[in-house]
Amino acid sequence: MKQFLRSFAQMLSRYRDMAILLFRLGLGGMFMWHGWPKIIGGPEKWSGLGGAMGTFGIEFAPGFWGFMASFAEFGGGLLFAIGLFYRPACFLLFSNMMVAFTSQMIDGKGLQKASQSLEDGLSFFGAAFIGPGKYSLDYFLGIEESAERSGNMNRR
Repeated sequence: MKQFLRSFAQMLSRYRDMAILLFRLGLGGMFMWHGWPKIIGGPEKWSGLGGAMGTFGIEFAPGFWGFMASFAEFGGGLLFAIGLFYRPACFLLFSNMMVAFTSQMIDGKGLQKASQSLEDGLSFFGAAFIGPGKYSLDYFLGIEESAERSGNMNRR
């Protein structure tokens, strides 16, 4: 069984960068899709979103905070999808999702509603440590290196 699982893992590992690309495009694309209506929603929409900062005692400029959350979702989703400034985008999206999760929980919406924010946030947090893979603009521009290029492959 152990040998089968090793062989299975080795086979899947050959497609690591392609899987990371599909993950980035899928999750980043969905965040762009969710963020776009918020971006174009204008000041009224932004103020409503920015009200979530009241959870943290930040009551001033809800329109600004709402726009920033909208931008984090759409712009961060775009950067995540194309793999440009990938790790900062991951932490931006992680932070945005943790604000959403916290405000949903404090507002009494419960884990059933808030779980998506938590799941997405944890996905972005983990992705920051994994990296964008070689099919990314960060890799193309030399900001990131693959495990093969940097010589950091796990050897067994």
